[in-house]
Amino acid sequence: MNLIKAFKKLIELQKPVEPQFEPIAGTVAMHEANCEFYDPLWRDCDVIRPEKFNTWPMIQEITAQSTRRLEVGPGLRPRLPLDRGTTFVDLSVPAVEKLKACSADAIAGVVSSLPFADSTFDVVCALDIVEHEEDDRGALSELSRVAKPGAVFLVSVPLHPSRWQPFDTSVGHRRRYEPEEFFSMLKEHGFSIERSADYGMQPEHPRLVDFGMWLLETHRKESMWWYNKIFMPLGLMLQPKLETREGVGDPQIVDQILLICRKSVDRPVTA
Repeated sequence: MNLIKAFKKLIELQKPVEPQFEPIAGTVAMHEANCEFYDPLWRDCDVIRPEKFNTWPMIQEITAQSTRRLEVGPGLRPRLPLDRGTTFVDLSVPAVEKLKACSADAIAGVVSSLPFADSTFDVVCALDIVEHEEDDRGALSELSRVAKPGAVFLVSVPLHPSRWQPFDTSVGHRRRYEPEEFFSMLKEHGFSIERSADYGMQPEHPRLVDFGMWLLETHRKESMWWYNKIFMPLGLMLQPKLETREGVGDPQIVDQILLICRKSVDRPVTA
């Protein structure tokens, strides 16, 4: 890697820029964009077990009495237990293959068409998924359909369209949400919010993210070594304790939120 070129790029990224919203339109285009980014990433990475993440104590509590669990779009960063009782669905075939190599029950699929009967799961997890979908309401409808009445639903999304970054485009986001807009969508699909937490491992400084994306595009081999050997282990080590709170707190001060919801016991199943 040319260190002088990298240093110049880092300086260039310090120049202030206005946030720009650059979504990719169309369901097929969005899925292709996600595969284009994530398939090569997962080929070069290993599975990180859910016990390594700061979500694990919360997950243990939630799943203690569960028998059927579903996590959609885990990639190689699953949060639900890998043992029997959890099914993983991911668009990325390399991710599915590596999850299977860890003895996980994993299948290739999309959130908009889940191959399960109505009211199958008592825990459903979709972290950083809905914002990737062209038809986000259709995705929530499917997640609600396969959740049993009274099931726990874990969902996280990025907030505030005004905070759109090049990172959002690079990783295949379709949108960021206004908080009240997303909370209303959850209610429409039979989910009530019980608790929430600040969430995400994205660096706070957007220029650092942009620099990392530039390195990934221009010096993939070296950047993946740093990601796997240095940055990801360091990020896991420095994770703050996940603090949940009743309700949603003040969503205006966070960029991404994790919501612990409950499926209504009297909501009829809808197609």
